[in-house]
Formats: sequence, structure tokens, C-alpha cells
Amino acid sequence: MNWCEHSSVQRNRVITATLLASLTFVGCIEIRRALTHLFSGSYGPPDAIPELKAEFSGPDTLRRRVPARLIPVVRGLDQPTDIQFDPKNPQVMVVLEKEGKMKWYDMTSADSGVVMTFDVATVSEQGLLGMTFHPAYPDTPLFYVNLTPVEGRMSRVLEVRLRQPADIRKAAVARIRTVMEVEQPYQNHNAGQLSFGPDGYLYIGWGDGGWIGDPHNNGQNTATLLGKMVRIDPTPTVNSPYSVPADNPFVNAAGTRPEIWATGLRNPWRYSFDPRGRLIVADVGQNAWEEIDIVEKGKNYGWRCREGLAPYDTSEGCTGKHFAQPFYVYGREEGLSITGGYVYLADDFPMLKGLYIFGDFISGRIWALRLPANPEERLSSSDPLALGQWPIQISTFGRDARGKVYVADYGLGVVHRIDPAD
Repeated sequence: MNWCEHSSVQRNRVITATLLASLTFVGCIEIRRALTHLFSGSYGPPDAIPELKAEFSGPDTLRRRVPARLIPVVRGLDQPTDIQFDPKNPQVMVVLEKEGKMKWYDMTSADSGVVMTFDVATVSEQGLLGMTFHPAYPDTPLFYVNLTPVEGRMSRVLEVRLRQPADIRKAAVARIRTVMEVEQPYQNHNAGQLSFGPDGYLYIGWGDGGWIGDPHNNGQNTATLLGKMVRIDPTPTVNSPYSVPADNPFVNAAGTRPEIWATGLRNPWRYSFDPRGRLIVADVGQNAWEEIDIVEKGKNYGWRCREGLAPYDTSEGCTGKHFAQPFYVYGREEGLSITGGYVYLADDFPMLKGLYIFGDFISGRIWALRLPANPEERLSSSDPLALGQWPIQISTFGRDARGKVYVADYGLGVVHRIDPAD
């Protein structure tokens, strides 16, 4: 995400944050959380959540509206960062909390519990940030987590093996193995998601390493994994904790990490694969633009040379390069930190079926967008459908086996299901 930097953007809801811009990153998420409570009168204690209602303002007033409701299904969370579902027991939701807990919730019985707790650093955008099940789970009883450990300044991807039976509600950990570690120069732009593609490989989105404006130019430096989409086979070999697929685009490129699938990303906090198997990445912007990309093999998505469709760094190192462009961007009048979601697949909401659902962490807006037939197609500001602006901090989305989409409120610790309005 991009919780800290956007505090200086000129927008009424975050004027107070501008006064706090000189603070260190320590506690910036808590500042965001407090500001959202301050500026939204709809907030209340977790046991007295009011019925949420959407507002429509700005460009959303000119778009087609989707009558939707947010139905709370899980409460009492502490800063949720990811939503997944147990492939063996699809009624069981798995939620990560920033402070290190991995929890399960049975949507049928309302039972809940803690799978396990990880010891994590939590300064700024650090924490327990993402997880995914192995594509052959539970026959292969593995899941993977992305976190920032307390020792050192790094991100770490862990593989967790469960003892049989592989029921996440009765989890007994047999082994934890480190798959990948990446040193982080700062405590933000860690990204954090993990996802297996339809090809069976693990995709890991790494942010540029943090601070402001990518000061180390990691996005364009192919000698580092920072600012990249990475693709690996997490199965260990004799000499390595993972292997690199032979068809990765830079396997034989000198001075380039072979794990890289695509370059030039800033902070790909959330991404997913669409029904066609394409990788849809919501990349958090810097000063002006949020963007969504169809990320393809070997392409360069421009950061820090470009932000969205606009030039950002015009120095010599950015001239003469070809950059893939996002298919959709939005500016500061609509939001300050994009949160990517999923294509809605369920039959119960015809207006949303087949559309990509995404939102903004700060503005609380949710949209539904048709995905372009090809990555070169540019969508305009009139293309999204508006689900409204909600008094929530949209940290992540999830999708269950039926194809219904859920959204997490980071501030109040609630997971909502997106339903059609009566």
C-alpha cells in the first residue's frame, strides 16, 4: 500500500496529515487510521457497526451506479491485510492481520480460531502481508506467507507444511521453510501478495523498496528484485530453496535476476489472475496517478520513469526506453492508494459478473471495471461502474469458491461481502 506518502496530497480529508508529514514512518499507519475515524462520522466500535451507506461524488456522479450493499461477515479483526479461502473447505475464510496472526472463520458455523502467529516487524507498511495455498492443496499440504521478520530489514517468503489431515481449522505445523528473502532499504513499499498462476508457478510482487520517488531507482534496475514481478517454482532443489522456470524472460540475460517476470513496478500491493489467465496488477502511485496493468512477460511498466501515463523522471536513464502502459488510471480527485481486487464470478449479481472489482484505501471508493480485450486498449474515466464511496479503509479484497467478492476494512477490522442491494 502507500499509507504514508499520500498524507501530503491536497485533499480536505487529509489536511491534518500534511501537518504531520515531517514525522518518521513510525506510526504512520496509526495516523491514517485515526484520520479516517476523525473524518468519517459513520465509524463506531466494532460491536456496534452501523449500516454502511454509499455516497457518490466527483466523477462517480457521471458513471453508471451499481446498487450494492456491504454485509459484515467477520468482525473483531486487527488491521486485516489479506483474505483467502481454504480450497478444501470453501466455507472457511482465512484472514491475515498485520501484527502477525493468521486466523480462520467458518462462514457456516461462525466458529473461528488462530491458525498460527508469526513474529513480524510492524513499522510503517511492514507486517504479515500476504498468503496463498499451494495449487495442489490439500494433497500437497502447503501454504506460503509473505512477511517482514523482526530481524534485519527484509521481506521473507515462507513455506508452511501442515500435518495431515490438511484442514486449516485443525492445523498442526510440520515444517516452516524459507523460500526467498529480499533486503529492504526502507520500511514501506514492501508490497506483500503471493499468488500461484494458472501455470502453477508462484508470482511475487515486490515494491521498489520505499521512501519517495524510488531514490535507488530499483524499478529500472534489473540486478534487484525490488520493483518487479517475480515468477518462481517454490519447490526446493539440491542447491536452492526454489528454482527459476526455464521460460522466464531474463534467464540468460547478463546482469539481470532470472526470477524477474516484469519490471518497472512501484508497489504492486494487490494483484490477481482474470478468467483468461492474465495477471491484473493494481500498482500504487506516487503524487498524481493510480494505475492498473495487465502485466506480461518481460515488459517494463515504467516506474520511476513514468507514473501512470505521465512522465515522472525525465533524466537520461529514462530516455529511449519503451514502456508498457496501464490500461486504466485515476487521479487524486478519486483516491490516493489503489487496492486491487478480483473479477466477480458469481451469478447472484448480474451487474458485476465478469467485471474486475477494485477500490481505494483512502477514499473508500469501490468500482467495477470491464477488462480490456488486449493490454494496449486504454479505458477512460467513463468506463468504471461506481459502487460508491464507503466509510472504510480498503486494505484488501477476497473471492470465495462461488465467485463472490469480499472487502476488508483495515480501520475497524471488518470483512464485508459485496451483495446486491434489495
